[in-house]
Parts: sequence; structure tokens; C-alpha cells
Amino acid sequence: MNIVKNKKIFFMISLSIMIIGVVMYFINGVNFGIDFTGGTVIQINAGQFIPVDEVKELVSEFDPNMSVIHGGADKHELIIKSTLDLSNTELSAIADKFAEKYNIDTKNNLQSDKNGPSMGKEIREKAILSVGISAIAMLIYITFRFEFKFGLAAIIALLHDVLITISVYIIFKLPVNSSFIAAILTIVGYSINDTIVIFDRIREEMKLNPRESFENIVNSSVKHSLRRTINTTITTILAVLVLYILGVEDIRVLTLPLLLGMLSGTYSSIFIAPTLWHYFRTYKTKTAK
Repeated sequence: MNIVKNKKIFFMISLSIMIIGVVMYFINGVNFGIDFTGGTVIQINAGQFIPVDEVKELVSEFDPNMSVIHGGADKHELIIKSTLDLSNTELSAIADKFAEKYNIDTKNNLQSDKNGPSMGKEIREKAILSVGISAIAMLIYITFRFEFKFGLAAIIALLHDVLITISVYIIFKLPVNSSFIAAILTIVGYSINDTIVIFDRIREEMKLNPRESFENIVNSSVKHSLRRTINTTITTILAVLVLYILGVEDIRVLTLPLLLGMLSGTYSSIFIAPTLWHYFRTYKTKTAK
């Protein structure tokens, strides 16, 4: 497979997802969770295990986007979060539904609180600042270890992974909360690993075959690193996927962006970062002609 020759296809795939994400942002905005917007938290000691799907079906008329998690060792406690400021009438109606269907004494076993946003503009700005500082530090390190063109390609690929993950969340209106921010910061550290491995292989190929064209060097390096990259990604994804399938909703909220970031990171390490380096390396030669 000629990675360099087909680079426009790979770039267009990523660009298409980002453009759709931008369009959907202006149409629907970002689905910020209760951590950013504030809202209502309802805690119910049900005395029995109630599946999440049943709870959501029961409260969907009040807020179809409510999140539900189980608490307690026996998972008999329900924690329902809504980004809406539910009125006392609505809260009473929810209590009546649970009392009627599950025979719960809601007067003694149901509590509700109105919460303000725990993560405001300052937290979001600090998260963006953290990504920016990490990117600059990685650029300096990769420039020192390899060269500036490697570093620039790696950072663009890294930002690609973050933007793809954010775009998917916007497109599918997935809730963005504190766990999402933590996952994005994790992706920043994880995604750079496979890129460095492929760049290291490119550097070795350049030393072993100094007369070979940059295009052949990139294609050969990706080919020799492909199995390792895919095996590493599959191993990690399987572990995270198990957590997503078997974990409670709070765990799923964290693992979903991790899964998206890992897939995007593998894609960018194979198809985006090496072709960007090839472009930067050959740009001056083309312009000189």
C-alpha cells in the first residue's frame, strides 16, 4: 500500500469528519453535561436493582437525556442526573412514578438537589491550556530527538486525534463532561506513542538506505511498523472495551472517548503523521523547482 500516494484520500476522510462536526456545532451546539451546565441530581434508595434502561424509560418524558448510574455495593441506589432545572412538580411526578411501579417509599428514600456547574469556563480554559503546553513540550522533545519536521507532523497528528474525538461527540450529541476532559488529556499522551515508533523507523530507514526516496522510506517504515502498531492498539482497545461493556455508566463515559481517541490515534499514526512529514520534507524541493 502506497501511503504517500493516497495521502489526499486519508486527509479528506479526516477533514470530512471535522467539517461535519463544525456544521453540527453551529446547528446543535455542544451537549454539555451537568458538570458544565448545572442541573438536578436525584438520589433514590430503591432497595432493589433497577436496570438503567427501565429508569430512563420512566423519566424520559421529563428529560430524555438524563444519565443514570448505580451506587452502593449492591447497586440498589440510583443516581439520576439532568442538565435541566426540574421544578418541584416534575420532581414529585418522578417520585410518584417510582413509588407506583417499584413500590418505593419515596418520601424517605428519595432526595433531590439543584446543582450549579462544577466545571466552568476557567476549567475548560485550563484543559485547553494543558493540551497546548503538552503539545509544545512534545514538539521540543521530538525536535531534539529527531528534527523539527518530525515534531511538527506529530503535533498536527495529535491535534487531529483530539479534533476527531470532539467532532464525533458533537455529531452524535454525546454528553461532554469532566470524564471527557480527562479522556482527552489521556489521549494526548497515548496517541503520540505509535507516531514516535513509526518516526523512529523512518529515521532508521534513512540511515540504512540514504539514497532511497522519501516516499519509499515512508511506505517501507509504515509497512514494517504496521503489525506492531495494530497489535498494540488491539490489545489496549480490548481492555478498554471490556470496561465499556461491563462497567457502570460513569466508567462508560470515560472509556468511550478513550476508544475513539485510540482508533483516531492509530489512524493518524499510520496515515497522517508520516505523510505530513513527507510533505514537509519534500516541500522545499518542490518549491525550488
